[in-house]
Amino acid sequence: MDVNIENSAWDKLTYAEKNKQLFLKQKQTLDMFLERGAISQAQHDKSLRDLIKKMEIYEKVL
Repeated sequence: MDVNIENSAWDKLTYAEKNKQLFLKQKQTLDMFLERGAISQAQHDKSLRDLIKKMEIYEKVL
């Protein structure tokens, strides 16, 4: 995908939509670390809870 098109699409998102997209990318990274054994389930769960709290994700996006 063209970077300019990607930036244009990103620019059109609301703050809440950007926040949700960033959260989903971070969650995907945590999930990948867990799948590859880089972190434990407990570390994953704690990091996910911290991420939810920090990013103020209150709706169910998982």
